[in-house]
Amino acid sequence: MDIQKRTFGGTYPFKPRYVTVNGLRLHYVDEKPKGKSKAEPIVMLHGNPTWSYLYRNFVAPLVKAGYRCIVPDHMGYGKSEKSLDREEYLLKKKIEYFTGVMDKLDLRDITLVMQDWGGSIGLGYAVEHADRIKRLIVMSTWAFVFPDDVPDEAIPPLLAMCRKPEIGETMLLACNMFIEGFLPLAIVRKEKITPQLMAAYRAPFPDYNSRIPTMAIQDVPLRADEPSYSTMKTIQEKLNVLSVPTCLIWGENDHVFPSDTIVPIWQGVYPHSELHMIPRAGHFLQEDAPGEIVAIMRDFLRRNP
Repeated sequence: MDIQKRTFGGTYPFKPRYVTVNGLRLHYVDEKPKGKSKAEPIVMLHGNPTWSYLYRNFVAPLVKAGYRCIVPDHMGYGKSEKSLDREEYLLKKKIEYFTGVMDKLDLRDITLVMQDWGGSIGLGYAVEHADRIKRLIVMSTWAFVFPDDVPDEAIPPLLAMCRKPEIGETMLLACNMFIEGFLPLAIVRKEKITPQLMAAYRAPFPDYNSRIPTMAIQDVPLRADEPSYSTMKTIQEKLNVLSVPTCLIWGENDHVFPSDTIVPIWQGVYPHSELHMIPRAGHFLQEDAPGEIVAIMRDFLRRNP
């Protein structure tokens, strides 16, 4: 069945909406409280290799609390159209596509929720549109370049392996390793990994070429001569223009962005931020603990009107 029509057993019941950016049709969820014409927008951003399905359990309770929930699928992911040009998946291009979506929606007073590549993409937009951002909610993400003197042996093994051209292509495109291997490993509460969940995450990537977006891991900039280094460095240098209430939510078992190394960096950038650690949760903490995270978000939103 066409992914555009699939609800995955009713777990994703949202009306599909689309905008065209740079000639490609991009999908997003946009759910609003009934009878409330002006609800504050919460924009939730996924990373690699997920899509808006990651936030399916967030939308209804946040709409019930009075917020408008917007959850885009980045170009190449979920129900959004794909480009086969790998240059289109560089960080600067991803920010360009997301900015195109935001320009067409013309939102203000945005609460920006970000995870994985969603952080770099979302903050790439936010630092250039600071007047539109009201709050930040940051989960298992980064927007920093590696130090110039980082030794090769300090590079995470998964990242190093995927960056090797032949090995990376075999793992990611031929074997769909991000979905079949990495995704379930990074969900701690294994009872959450249902056949329906796996079907939803497999759906956007049925064959070799459809998996090109998952090669984004090769775009993580490690050295100054790499394509997205200057983009990431510019974002990092501008993060302090966002002096808004900020909530850090992290899984205690996050082995992708370990809290003991990454959270202090975020706290250095945003010393006013508050931190919530989620037990028995990993990189995909939205899958591990959606109810706990929504409760934290609602409380944070209430305390920072």
